[in-house]
Amino acid sequence: MAQEATRHSQDDELLDVLTKTGEKTGVSKPRGLVHRDGDYHRAVHVWIYSESTRELLLQRRADCKDSWPGLWDISSAGHISAGDSSLITARRELHEELGISLPNDAFELIFVFLQECVINDGKFINNEYNDVYLVTTLSPIPQEAFNLQETEVSSVKYIFWADYKSLLANNDEQYVPYDVSGQYSILFDVIEQRYKEDIESRSLDLQKKLNRYAPVHLDAELNGLSNADKAALRLIIKASMILEDLFYEQVWCGNLSLRDWLKEQSSTSDFSRLKWMYYSINKSPWSCIDENKAFLTTADSAIKLLENSTRTTAGWKGLEYKVAFPLLKPPGANFYPPDMDKMEFEKWMIGLTESEQKAATGFFSVIRRHEDSDLDLSIKESDADKLSESTQLSNSNGLFVVPYSLEYSEFLGKAAELLHSAAKRTDSSSLKKLLKTKADAFLSNDYYESDVAWMELDSKLDVTIGPYETYEDVLFGYKATFEAFVGIRDDVATSQVKLFGDHLQLLQQNLPLDDIDKTGDVVAAPIRVLNLIYNAGDVKGPQTVAFNLPNDERIVNERGTSMVMLKNISQAKFKHILQPIANICINAEQKKYIDFESFFTHTICHECCHGIGPHTIYLPSGQQSTVRLELQELYSALEEAKADIVGLWALRFLINQFVHGAALCKLRGCSV
Repeated sequence: MAQEATRHSQDDELLDVLTKTGEKTGVSKPRGLVHRDGDYHRAVHVWIYSESTRELLLQRRADCKDSWPGLWDISSAGHISAGDSSLITARRELHEELGISLPNDAFELIFVFLQECVINDGKFINNEYNDVYLVTTLSPIPQEAFNLQETEVSSVKYIFWADYKSLLANNDEQYVPYDVSGQYSILFDVIEQRYKEDIESRSLDLQKKLNRYAPVHLDAELNGLSNADKAALRLIIKASMILEDLFYEQVWCGNLSLRDWLKEQSSTSDFSRLKWMYYSINKSPWSCIDENKAFLTTADSAIKLLENSTRTTAGWKGLEYKVAFPLLKPPGANFYPPDMDKMEFEKWMIGLTESEQKAATGFFSVIRRHEDSDLDLSIKESDADKLSESTQLSNSNGLFVVPYSLEYSEFLGKAAELLHSAAKRTDSSSLKKLLKTKADAFLSNDYYESDVAWMELDSKLDVTIGPYETYEDVLFGYKATFEAFVGIRDDVATSQVKLFGDHLQLLQQNLPLDDIDKTGDVVAAPIRVLNLIYNAGDVKGPQTVAFNLPNDERIVNERGTSMVMLKNISQAKFKHILQPIANICINAEQKKYIDFESFFTHTICHECCHGIGPHTIYLPSGQQSTVRLELQELYSALEEAKADIVGLWALRFLINQFVHGAALCKLRGCSV
């Protein structure tokens, strides 16, 4: 009777009906009708792989199952109920069927598999999109540690992966069939390739990748700083180091664990040292200059021990697993649930109030799921408080908004304390104001006053610190990453480039655009030239030579933007990149025109032109919006392209206006 009741309950479970290509139709139907009518729907497959024995865990399906009863099958599997997410379902099914509780970072999505078949004399039609996950443990889980769901699973066993593949290839009747010559071969290919230890070739590949970067030692003269500013500098760098850790957390949920693991292992072999060196440059397992292609796999990843993830078993310390990461870098970084897509987010947004929508799309918040916290059996009390407070920002039972001040409170509280201490030590009034307001912003999540203070900074010790750029959020381009740039202002160079910022209004008025698309008055952009002594956070891969901030449209409209030029970084790029290229590509008689001042001037114009052009716009409906919000994930790339093209236009325009000639002479120290 219990089995019969369970079967009826499962048949009543609602599933989202998909199109044949896998998109949601907006219709939900009971599971029994979905399989009767052959509707396309979604499910998850979870495979547990024991690294030490190279075995896959299989479950024997209960005899009461309506499909493939009594046969050996996937470690764990289940339908994705209407409105549920893939990863939540994978975690829940593993817990319900096998009694194993694992966090998000144990699950590696390796591929999506479309299964189309008809069984039970045509009464069961299975058109199913399956998200296939791999969980990698160090060793087999003891039989005594499982807590099997009798209505789903009758027993479990481990089998060598190649033997299992052979059984499937030979259509053994004791096993649920999968076409291992087709798409499902990906599972076995991943396992086989991942553990073919060709350390020599991988080491050579990593060394080639490292050779593409030129190491540079930065020297900055501190003699111009007062003793008070030197005391503040030490505290500012300590705060920046905390934001470095925070940035790792923003990129990917398992990034800090992987970083610490690779660093710890870096002294064990040359191969481990190379992995750590290249990881340190990219601050993730994805290579910045290779279109974010993964250069590590989960086999290289950190090991975590969970003592209470299964039934307690005498003599077994607990489940050890590899922190899993996808081969493709998550487009939403760690700002959104890892399995959330744009459609889910936009559908959720419809049900929010205007203020909640603003919070959800703002720079300084993350999006989380209630179900993630519900499934996390080891949730801390402080996290529970955070969840309770954040829930007030949403009226949804699924996704909800968490401000940075809560999500990253552990990091930001410490950084704020250090900045407050630095503010007490500096003798620069403008730097004191910046440090104090930035520390307050870390705790309040309101960065307006601190960004204004940054624009007004007039100090020999120059500091940029906080959440600014949105490049990591490839999903929407909404969320800002933390960064820090600390340098010594070059007063001579700063006075020389002032002319460019002073002519922004002239450039704005003469843009080749309709007047309606031009921003109103543009405030002269302050330009500060400095020599960098330390950076942290979102500064990975190729180093930036300049930046134009803030990105907050409120401040851009009211005050414009401010630019920081990193002169010693620009000089290093000119010496190590542009000159070697020029030596190969430029004719000998033209090489005399290659100089640092021209390179630096081009960069200045690029950065200046971030501050002009449309920012606030009006949609055809008459609604006010911003270019950033409308372009979403395309904004960052298009904004950089805009600054490139408009920067070249600006150079030509200023030359024709007889302004650029004077500016160039100023840069070179000549008279006009």
